Amino acid sequence: MVVGDISTGTDVAVVGAGPGGYVAAIRAGQLGLDVTLVEKDAYGGTCLNYGCIPSKAMITASGVAHEAGHAEEMGVYADPDVDVAEMVDWKDGVVDQLTGGVEKLCKANGVNLIEGRAEFAGSDKLRVVHGGDGQGSETIEYEHAIVSTGSRPIEVPGFDFGDDPVLDSRQALAMAELPASMVIVGGGYIGMELSTVFAKLGVDVTVVEMLDGILPQYGDDIARPVRQRAEELGIDFHFGLAADSWTETGDGIVVTAAGEDGEETEFETEKVLVAVGRQPVTDTLNLDAVGLEPNDDGRLETDHEARTDVENVFAIGDVAPGPMLAHKASKEGEVAAEVIAGEPAALDHQAVPAAVFTDPEIGTVGLTEDDAAAQGFDPVVGTFPFNASGRALTTGHDDGFVEVVADEESGFLLGAQIVGPEASELVAELGLAIEMGATLEDVASTIHTHPTLSEATMEAAEHALGHAVHTLNR
Repeated sequence: MVVGDISTGTDVAVVGAGPGGYVAAIRAGQLGLDVTLVEKDAYGGTCLNYGCIPSKAMITASGVAHEAGHAEEMGVYADPDVDVAEMVDWKDGVVDQLTGGVEKLCKANGVNLIEGRAEFAGSDKLRVVHGGDGQGSETIEYEHAIVSTGSRPIEVPGFDFGDDPVLDSRQALAMAELPASMVIVGGGYIGMELSTVFAKLGVDVTVVEMLDGILPQYGDDIARPVRQRAEELGIDFHFGLAADSWTETGDGIVVTAAGEDGEETEFETEKVLVAVGRQPVTDTLNLDAVGLEPNDDGRLETDHEARTDVENVFAIGDVAPGPMLAHKASKEGEVAAEVIAGEPAALDHQAVPAAVFTDPEIGTVGLTEDDAAAQGFDPVVGTFPFNASGRALTTGHDDGFVEVVADEESGFLLGAQIVGPEASELVAELGLAIEMGATLEDVASTIHTHPTLSEATMEAAEHALGHAVHTLNR
């Protein structure tokens, strides 16, 4: 028996329960609005279920195993026995705890939760198709809608994620048994994070990248320490090659990649992980029904309030312009909810931090030196190397540096780039400084606990001012 279509109404319909959608729904509920949140897969979206959280869990676990087995210089000798299935179970437990918490928080804030796939059915209607035989559909009439459908991995022609040896990042993080070897297609942040995980767990990793280096969104000074460390872990890099096919052999598969001159190179391996980026999911929404059209990148253009070209439809997260970052999505969700509720709110993307959880980590916020110069500033730069940090030396991780960029005339901090231990944590202080309009003098004169990694930010600011103590001044 098929359940017929039913109709309900709501102030705010949120499509997608990732870190943008569920935050928007909760904030709207806090502001007294009637909210309906539709999710077709799992609460928490890709980030909590298949991306950010599980990858960081595996990064931590693989790091623990590798550290334990490579600490001879500290006088520690160990040969850890890694049970990957148990590691994955632990990772899944972390995910379950967080996603269960999201569902509880939504309900506690009065959010109506609906499972199903939503698409627009008019200027003020969504049609939700429920999964399973005989589950039917329902119509939701809304005053405002927030689109937060996230993104999906980009497929490379010739590499279908449905084929057994071909993996996307979600599938790779769920493997209970490790292959002896793996080719990773793509040297961006996902490819580099996961190549590090598998190399530390003993997999023979080869990275094939069509560009001439890893992490193309970062400068060579940032990418170089990451590549050097990856090579120390045994990761083999091949640049200027585009993977185009694979074939089965008796012992595994052969991945074929071609250079610009058409010359082909073959790589024997057991598995191939395709990590060339992600694309926004807007093609499932029937956008014509609401009068919206995505741009060439598949995103919905928005203004400073996260509003699309349609007055009562908002877009946040990976389907909106800007970097695909969970924390950006969450902030956009808060702003959209507050605007809908009539609160004064707007987006300011000047100080959105980004992090890459490689070894060493990368943390950035604001403008680089080149960006600052292009925007008309006269930039002054200060750096501090971690090999001059007492705390970094005591951890055994002293690769990298902190770099701060400021306007020389006013002293206002404009940006920061960090590569090194705990960079993802250290960048928060500098993001706050930029947000508050702090100067180099403000950061330099703030007493930092000794010995800590965070002293490096103070030292970098002092270096920009010309009075660094623990490194040579300009």
